[in-house]
Amino acid sequence: MTDKNIHPTPEPHDLAQPEGTRVNKYISDSGFCPRKKADKLIKADRVTINGELCRLGTKVGPNDIVKVDDQVITPREKTNFKHVYIAYHKPVGVTCTASPDVENNIINAIAHHERIFPVGRLDKASEGLMILTTDGSIVNKILRAENAHDKEYRVTVDSPLDNSFVKNMSNGLPILGTITNPCTVALESPTVFKITLNQGLNRQIRRMCKFLGFKVLRLERLRIMNIHLNDLPPNEWRDLTPAELSDIFNAVSQSVDSSEELQAKSVKL
Repeated sequence: MTDKNIHPTPEPHDLAQPEGTRVNKYISDSGFCPRKKADKLIKADRVTINGELCRLGTKVGPNDIVKVDDQVITPREKTNFKHVYIAYHKPVGVTCTASPDVENNIINAIAHHERIFPVGRLDKASEGLMILTTDGSIVNKILRAENAHDKEYRVTVDSPLDNSFVKNMSNGLPILGTITNPCTVALESPTVFKITLNQGLNRQIRRMCKFLGFKVLRLERLRIMNIHLNDLPPNEWRDLTPAELSDIFNAVSQSVDSSEELQAKSVKL
């Protein structure tokens, strides 16, 4: 009679040693994808370490082989690689995804020689400033609403605005089951206003305008934190300046990556 315990089902790889790099950071640092996407790959059982499935929080040692599906993930040598940080003027019609299956995706539009990915998104019908980078460790830190990083937009609507509109938008409106945070709103013309947000709900500005009876005709992002669109032409990009990068790193220096924070709290989902 065969002992069923002779060949037990392999358990997901879970390195015991305290040292090493968390697997999501390892994948992100390689430039393969941001940490948030790496977490999804791990949960989908698409990531292995030395041929065994791994868990969120598993650490990678210096001699371990990490694969996503059948692709070996090779870490970048910090001494030989300099991260890329760019500002891009996304035109209407470009989709903010790194998926090659999506037509007119932002990665193909930029055609950068490095594997970059977008920090956040603008919907396909919107335009303006996007930040893209090879640095996966900074993406979630910038995106987290708790960090209150400002984003400024210029919005054109289909009918004249008044002070009541400014007051209502500024104080917060009920959308998506919550009340939007207070924000700064200023009229530029009868049908154009600027708005500065520190949160990023799905299609937030369009939903807020719709709640007040207005349709957005044009939505353009002018600024993210200290990075300004200025006169950068549509579908063009530029490298961020050292001063801009310094300000960003200072702004997120106390921020904890969301995935790390969850793991520190025993993955409270």
